[in-house]
Amino acid sequence: MTIRFDIGNQSALAELVARMEAGEDVLLTRDGETVALVMPPQPTLPKGRRQLGVWEHLNLKLPDDLFIGPDPELEAEMDNPIFPDEELAPKN
Repeated sequence: MTIRFDIGNQSALAELVARMEAGEDVLLTRDGETVALVMPPQPTLPKGRRQLGVWEHLNLKLPDDLFIGPDPELEAEMDNPIFPDEELAPKN
């Protein structure tokens, strides 16, 4: 719910803050013209905590060992020289 508050009326500031703390959006006006929309902050998860199932709505079909198993591209490069010019350099 959005309430309209005239910023010229300073006496209702305590009520305004109380309504914002209760979760209401506040539309600030001056002489009937909208000046700003003030919304309470959205609750956030504490840092370092993970929320399971955040990406479930995307229906991703990822293999279970995606981040654990070996990388096939890196395995294919294991036998190649580190510096590509090593193959072309003349041997003494």
